[in-house]
Amino acid sequence: MIKQTTLTLVILGAMTLAVSPLAAQGDSDLPANPVPGKCYAKCLIPDEYKTVTEQVLVKEASKKIQVVPAEFGTTTEQVLAKPEAKRLIPVPAVYETVTEQMLVKDAGKRIEVTPPIFETVTEQVVDQPAYVKKTTIPPVFETVTERVLISEETTRWEKGKKDPNCLSANPDDCRVMCLVTVPAQYKTVTKQVIKTPARVVEEQIPAVYKTLTKQVVKVPAQIKEIEIPAEYKTVTKQVLKQPATTKEESIPAEYRTLTRKVESKPAQVLEVDVPAEYATVTKTVLVKKGGYAEWREVVCEKDVTVAKIIAIQNALKGKGYDPGPIDNVLGPQTRAALSKFQQDNNLPVGRLDTETMRALGVQ
Repeated sequence: MIKQTTLTLVILGAMTLAVSPLAAQGDSDLPANPVPGKCYAKCLIPDEYKTVTEQVLVKEASKKIQVVPAEFGTTTEQVLAKPEAKRLIPVPAVYETVTEQMLVKDAGKRIEVTPPIFETVTEQVVDQPAYVKKTTIPPVFETVTERVLISEETTRWEKGKKDPNCLSANPDDCRVMCLVTVPAQYKTVTKQVIKTPARVVEEQIPAVYKTLTKQVVKVPAQIKEIEIPAEYKTVTKQVLKQPATTKEESIPAEYRTLTRKVESKPAQVLEVDVPAEYATVTKTVLVKKGGYAEWREVVCEKDVTVAKIIAIQNALKGKGYDPGPIDNVLGPQTRAALSKFQQDNNLPVGRLDTETMRALGVQ
């Protein structure tokens, strides 16, 4: 009774979720040429690594420069601190006061405008033009009923949640996709259709007039030009009588005593060889790249029966792999034995696929 309950829970955990036809058709990563009623999956194969030890260059051989400093002595000498120079002394300019007439405003002309004279006149104008008034008589409808196609017959993919047949430690590493047939769907709709179409009736509307009073020019405006004389004023200002000048004055040179170091023996540069440095390093390198294998046909959850699980356990035991008790439960020990069998026989690891079943001799 306990074994049967465990098997029921495993199969319930492998129930699939429906995937819409549009979602399945939009996924480019799906099995090619699928057959309705069969299931397909691909499993994650881990990368394979190995450890290698090698000598690596830490620092290349080189040369270093060794400098032998120069030797110096002391000497004293008179040096020019400031050379003889000349300087210019400014002589200010001389100004005088003068008086003259200055133009303040140029002669010009002024425009004087005489405004126009208006009178009031009355006339008839169109307030609203004649037009044609159109009246629309609405259509008459009637109700009809018909049967319409909602969706045509198609197929869709169903995706599993967690499959008990997955041999990976993480069941989410494996995906199962099953192709099923979805029948066409219809519905009855009721709609309104035109029994008598709409029509338009025309009516002539006459124009409407009104009396308009407005101001019009009787005597136009006149423009008169008036001469305006120029304006002057008397100003007093300072003007230059004698420009500013400069006179030259000599400044004698200045000297100082300077004590300084002089080189008695020049510096020397020696080139010394520095050998290369190496280190022993151990690192892990990729031997074989893992990833998701190509899509394979796998056993659908509906086909994982008690008899099939017992046959798998017996086949593993017969080939020297310990599946644990023959208890018709695909438990951890059976999964481990099945994964080891797949690895030893170069089979895809992580799924109960049809190739593994054939290798075990289980139909």
